[in-house]
Amino acid sequence: MKENQKKLGLYVHIPFCAKKCDYCDFYSLPGAEGRMDDYVQALETQLAEIAPRAEHHVVDSIYFGGGTPTLLGVKHLTRLLKAIQKKYSVTKDAEITLEANPESAGNFRDLRALRKAGFNRLSLGMQSANDEELQAIGRIHTAAQVKTAVEAARKAKFTNLSLDLIYGLPGQSLETWQKNLHAAIDLAPQHISCYGLKVEEGTPLFLRRDSEQFPSDDAQAEMYLWTVDCLHRHGFFQYEISNFARTGFESRHNLKYWTLGEYAGFGPGAHSDFGNVRYAYEKDLDGYLSGMKAGGPLLSENERIPPLDRDTEWIMLGLRTVFGLDPKVFENRFRRRFDCFVPFLEECRQAGYAVEEDGRWRLTPNGFLVSNQIIGGMLDALGADKKRREAARARGDFRVDLGCGNPPQ
Repeated sequence: MKENQKKLGLYVHIPFCAKKCDYCDFYSLPGAEGRMDDYVQALETQLAEIAPRAEHHVVDSIYFGGGTPTLLGVKHLTRLLKAIQKKYSVTKDAEITLEANPESAGNFRDLRALRKAGFNRLSLGMQSANDEELQAIGRIHTAAQVKTAVEAARKAKFTNLSLDLIYGLPGQSLETWQKNLHAAIDLAPQHISCYGLKVEEGTPLFLRRDSEQFPSDDAQAEMYLWTVDCLHRHGFFQYEISNFARTGFESRHNLKYWTLGEYAGFGPGAHSDFGNVRYAYEKDLDGYLSGMKAGGPLLSENERIPPLDRDTEWIMLGLRTVFGLDPKVFENRFRRRFDCFVPFLEECRQAGYAVEEDGRWRLTPNGFLVSNQIIGGMLDALGADKKRREAARARGDFRVDLGCGNPPQ
């Protein structure tokens, strides 16, 4: 890689799915398979149009998410990946992820064809090993189909397999969650994601929220802390609140989101953070298709962010990872001191929510449970310091010893 080339991740959104799950608030469209040909053509057009902006970048991660990308079929997926490889400078060791639901990933010949095309990481939406729990959240696959999909992936020689699971499901107990996680571990994946169920407004599960028996907040907290300990004992390194991996198998693409790396998204609902501009496309398939024919899809948001104004994001995202916050990096990157955060972080350490190791601050598993409150406290400290500095400037006082003010040269 040349010195002036930056790393870029590409996200390709495939909105098609066989059935929308009861908890899902992602942009996905069941029953729209008839639009696939037009959609692939529109994606190819957009990929070609964006490519010149990436001429000084190398692509080291590609992520096909959804929806259910495997529903698009081998031919279409291969065609899109080839379009990327033709238009972009893709590194030889690029991580190329394909999301799949178990019922759509049981054919090893299809998976083998996709692997040979270049896909090298498979992310399966397992969610549970209990058929009753799967039915309760509207999943259309069974626990047996998870095993079949994993066997097919191994037969197709995928060596980087990730499984997604959800805890806090209706009627779930700590014991049934433990069985689910052990079932996932027994399938020998390289990566496991464990998400607490969020009942999002507008979903079928939200409409049933009063009639469902959800685990309490305390029960979900117990599930989470047990998960962290269990996966650690089985050789999975926690690198983010919900993500665990064998050494060397952390999701390179997802790490871009948490470390302010650059990524470009394609398709309706896709988000991008590219060239100091954060933007997203409208969640509208028809609008996307007509927009590409007319010169470009409609944006739902578009914001240029100067590098020095990204301190808030850096803090919020850094505290989601076990790597935490490095004061020296903060001071060098944003040209202000880290000192204003230390009193609050010390309080978090006394409460068992944070630790300082080798000069870096990170949250403990108990801290991850209340990360939203901790992040809020950190942003309050940052906001208060900015007000102090603005007041000092208004008084004509430009001294640097203002907590998070510019560090001395």
